[in-house]
Amino acid sequence: MRQTILAVDDETDILKLLRYNLSNAGYGFLEAEDGPEALELAKKSLPDLILLDVMLPNMDGNEILKRLKADPDTKGIPVIMLTAKGEEIDRVLGLELGADDYIVKPFSPRELLLRARAVLRKGQVGAPKVLGFGPLSIDTERFAAFADGTRLDLTAAEFRLLLALVNSRGRVLGRETLLRRMGGDEMPAGSRTIDTHIRKLRVKLGPCGGLIETVRGSGYRLKETG
Repeated sequence: MRQTILAVDDETDILKLLRYNLSNAGYGFLEAEDGPEALELAKKSLPDLILLDVMLPNMDGNEILKRLKADPDTKGIPVIMLTAKGEEIDRVLGLELGADDYIVKPFSPRELLLRARAVLRKGQVGAPKVLGFGPLSIDTERFAAFADGTRLDLTAAEFRLLLALVNSRGRVLGRETLLRRMGGDEMPAGSRTIDTHIRKLRVKLGPCGGLIETVRGSGYRLKETG
């Protein structure tokens, strides 16, 4: 599954530079220009890494970092601080607040890519268990599901249904099997129950909804992607 990096900076030229180099290196790219936008995007998309400028309007990078680390959903996301400040005290403060690395502007794209890869590799040790199938991914520890990198707003039953389909790796699952996976005795019996949840899940998956294939007389499966 392609890793996604969120860049937070109020300088258009910096974002353009990061977008070009990170996209060419094969990473998914998200961007924000201020604190509230960055916090919302981080919580919604749970990127694999955040590049965070310190000198931002209204809410500086250190405050954003503190809020990220205080939120259970985002505290595990590694952060590299970007700033024109080069004083040791500024670097120490960022690291004390939980930053994983610190890069002083101006920086070379090559150096940034090398540092980003190093932090991402380090973050994979003991990372939450993530299951993937094509553009779909499920973080079983955070109870979060994603389609094309966008976090889905699923009910508990819908989450378990999608998890069952992803775990099947393209095999057909019958309606009774899916019913048990979704909640067992807590769910009302009958094929219509599953069909209704499948229909709602397809809608929430958006363009990825077509991956759920109906196998007449048997049940459902996820289609393999090319």
